[in-house]
Amino acid sequence: MRWIKIIFWVLWRVWFYILMGALIIIMLPFLLLSILKEEWYPYFFVMARIWARGILLGMGFRTKIEREQDFEKGKSYMLVANHTSMTDIMLMLITAQNPFVFVGKKELSKIPLFGFFYKRTCILVDRSSQKSRMEVFARAQKRLNQGLSICIFPEGGVPDESILLDEFKDGAFKLAIEHQIPIVPITFADNKERMSYTFLSGSPGIMRAKVHHFVDTTGKTLEDKKEIKDTVRSIILNQLEAYQQ
Repeated sequence: MRWIKIIFWVLWRVWFYILMGALIIIMLPFLLLSILKEEWYPYFFVMARIWARGILLGMGFRTKIEREQDFEKGKSYMLVANHTSMTDIMLMLITAQNPFVFVGKKELSKIPLFGFFYKRTCILVDRSSQKSRMEVFARAQKRLNQGLSICIFPEGGVPDESILLDEFKDGAFKLAIEHQIPIVPITFADNKERMSYTFLSGSPGIMRAKVHHFVDTTGKTLEDKKEIKDTVRSIILNQLEAYQQ
């Protein structure tokens, strides 16, 4: 029985990467066209959402998204969520309707096909480089000034699977306060169980996401950063704990 599970996990994981690449190839003309100009990014975002939904469906994942508050069209937000799986990217793309740009780790740009578009549309950060981390703020500010939203996984990476929710870094909250944009806490309930970074694990099933009430930063200053960060982390942590009950 154990060998059957191992064979399933290996084939299922390989299928994930095949599906990622196949959908990019199918959509390639539209994707290439949408990245020719920065101002065309919203069109790329539409393509990315179709790609994300195709992958989740193709992997046997069904999504259930609960919203306490809706996004306003044309408004910029700071999206933050817990980070446990590569499918967090796909689930975030179909959860948030307003065009946004990921701030993500540089290593993902090495993935064939996916990496080509990833490094041209996302804000890449090398967490081992202080200079790279500083450059992220300038690039994020440029995107916010273009009317886009930003998505940052504030744990600063994927924590050990035994950790329910790691401590948050300051970057997302600093940017949100400086630009006076709402912070959108989002909880991903099942991504770790469905498809964690442990290769021999996971299964098809439901992926739940909850969009919480937005945290307003109007009138806030950097002196309020820690309070806001702790508030957002508590919202997500409390929801994760509730899911476990």
